[in-house]
Amino acid sequence: MKFINFRTEDQIRLGIKTDRGIIDIVQAAETYSLDVPTKIEDVIAGGDKALKQLSELLEKETVYLSEKELVYAPSVTNPEKIICVGLNYVDHAKESSMEIPASPVLFSKFNNTLAAHNQTIELPKSAEKFDYEVELVIVIGKEAANVSKEEALSYVFGYTVGNDLSARDLQFRSGQWLLGKSLDNFGPIGPYLVTADEIDPSDLDIECKVNGVVKQSANTRDMIFDCATLISYISQHMTLKPGDIIFSGTPEGVVLGYPEDQQEWLKSGDEVQVSVEQIGTLVNILK
Repeated sequence: MKFINFRTEDQIRLGIKTDRGIIDIVQAAETYSLDVPTKIEDVIAGGDKALKQLSELLEKETVYLSEKELVYAPSVTNPEKIICVGLNYVDHAKESSMEIPASPVLFSKFNNTLAAHNQTIELPKSAEKFDYEVELVIVIGKEAANVSKEEALSYVFGYTVGNDLSARDLQFRSGQWLLGKSLDNFGPIGPYLVTADEIDPSDLDIECKVNGVVKQSANTRDMIFDCATLISYISQHMTLKPGDIIFSGTPEGVVLGYPEDQQEWLKSGDEVQVSVEQIGTLVNILK
């Protein structure tokens, strides 16, 4: 199932993407007097039961919304944790002039970084060296503590697309990356959240384009630590909660990896498209 969060005048509504258009879950549930979860957080918490309830809507005659008319919201709106993985592709570690890690390199973003598909992102005046990072984003579906690698993927609700936007001059101002990673709206995710049963995270093409030019192109099979390993590793150190999201790392091709005289940092007016196979394409304009 493919979910989409969209905005109305006073709230964020949840929809299901179908070949015929978007089902507004609230509207459809009211029409058929169905007791179903109407927020993505409730769907995630409800697990298989919630998905089964919502599958009934797919069989009903309903009014479909045109996606072209929607104002998107982030795929997940209030995660307890946003965990990011650095240097998770060999060639990206090399282009960053950093050692290939022996264990996952973790850092965090905060909820202020969340942004949506088609949202204009304002570049802060406090930095100059802005970079893109296409990533497969894992959305946790069940509380996970000390889980094995073999069990790890069963704790996933679904997957979405993310762009780990970075201000490199702030990121490397000190030994901590946080400042350059946690600027407002520097963690857009979307446009869709696809349930785990439809996705094999170990073999997905991922790509980033800037103003239509391909900058990154790889496959998730090139990860140093695959999704199951990441979930298991993180869960050994902190309890993952339903709705937590994990940015799983980016491949080579970021601006930082070019020789200094060839670095073309993102600027106002640039359009950044990040795509993950079977999920979709997340687009943002910089301002």
